[in-house]
Amino acid sequence: MPPEKSAYALARYSRSPDSIEESLRWVHEHSSERFWEQFYFAYGHGSIADLGHVTICFENITELAAIHIEDEPLWDGQAKSSRYQDFTKTGVFIPPEIKGSMTEAPFLSIAEQLTSAYASFYESVNAYLLQCTPRPESMQVATYERTMKARTLDVTRYFLPLASYTNVGQVVSIRTLEKQISRLLASHIPELVAIGKELLSACRSSPVNIWNELVGGNHVFNEPLAPTLARHAKARPYYHETMVDLTQVVRERLRFKHIEPADSVELFEPHHPLDELVVTLLYRVSQYSYRQILRTVESWLEHEKNEIVELSLRRRGPYDELLREFHSGYAFVFDILMDVGGWRDLHRHRRCQQIPQEFTTVHGYEVPKEFEQAGLDTPVREIFNAVLKDIDELQGASVTVKSYLLPFATRMRCLFKMDFAEAEYISRLRTGVKGHASYRRIGWLMKERLAERYPFLGDQIRATHPNVEDTLTR
Repeated sequence: MPPEKSAYALARYSRSPDSIEESLRWVHEHSSERFWEQFYFAYGHGSIADLGHVTICFENITELAAIHIEDEPLWDGQAKSSRYQDFTKTGVFIPPEIKGSMTEAPFLSIAEQLTSAYASFYESVNAYLLQCTPRPESMQVATYERTMKARTLDVTRYFLPLASYTNVGQVVSIRTLEKQISRLLASHIPELVAIGKELLSACRSSPVNIWNELVGGNHVFNEPLAPTLARHAKARPYYHETMVDLTQVVRERLRFKHIEPADSVELFEPHHPLDELVVTLLYRVSQYSYRQILRTVESWLEHEKNEIVELSLRRRGPYDELLREFHSGYAFVFDILMDVGGWRDLHRHRRCQQIPQEFTTVHGYEVPKEFEQAGLDTPVREIFNAVLKDIDELQGASVTVKSYLLPFATRMRCLFKMDFAEAEYISRLRTGVKGHASYRRIGWLMKERLAERYPFLGDQIRATHPNVEDTLTR
């Protein structure tokens, strides 16, 4: 059944003595739109929309767009894997705001440097890995070649720019879908606004039904996917406008001369909830470490901190949820500095609060050890140094346009807040030998930082040290 009807059936089931079969038959013969208009949009019974789910696929979107699409706490999906697919054949996205301008040519030149390096270094890295990891007699040739290809792509993916095309498939409730559409429509990134509009169009249309074609069926759902949602979902500017306000606060009140050096993973002692909230709000719109901001905020008077919180609530509308930054009070707060590619994998974790900062060149980049071991470290660094310099000097490009050119190797900051169960899960899962070296190191450092503060709890985490390798396990 279409998601609005299936949700209607389950909602009626909870309010009627009828069996589920009787409710399904009743709903099939009645319009669900009036029910949705009244109970969901007029009365605000939000949990009803959790009962209907949709499968939606986004094809030929950028890695940058995929990150924003996936940035929902209640989200299930899969993106095109940089480990198992070759990204050389799809080209790169050109932001519509620079098409036909003087910025387009240098933009494409930078992107070409990265995509060419992604392709040209493949053979050298693959040859090195094959040499140092010969195939065991017990392993089939095809399995060995797939495994070594995946290991090679784990290394060369560091060149991929965020303008690379990818695909994302998601299964979400229509409640989450509405929030996603509203968030995308209010974005400052034109590509995301366009995707939000396409989502609305998809909700007004009937879904693809391949099953009928395959089995030769004659029953086709011609009903729109989610017509009531399509009528009501609209841009909610609360988040974006508040981020603009907070950015101004950072300029005026955090006048640091430079970004202080920081470890890849820092774990913080529990501190006052008001301090945590204010620091988190300012962290989101800056490039400073959590520790650097915290030191300043702790010196402020209470009314100065209250002003920041009030500012972050000023534009909130009656249907806007609190900003994610308000999810404070978790026992374990990690400030993590790592490469974008590795973070893309950690971004999948939903049982924690993630506060990423904007992508930037200011934190430099990471280079996998395999490049150095293969004797390629110097040419690789020359490319990254040149690319990041060219991005910084790109004339006529906004911060957003520049972010499309950032390679997976670029480092970024993200705040992770969680309970012990999630800390144990991330450290144990992400340090496994099947994982990517980047997030394996971060997962191990999370365990170490936790063990330094809480030795007994740290000992309960069965993490695998990054030096333990099983290169043929995937």
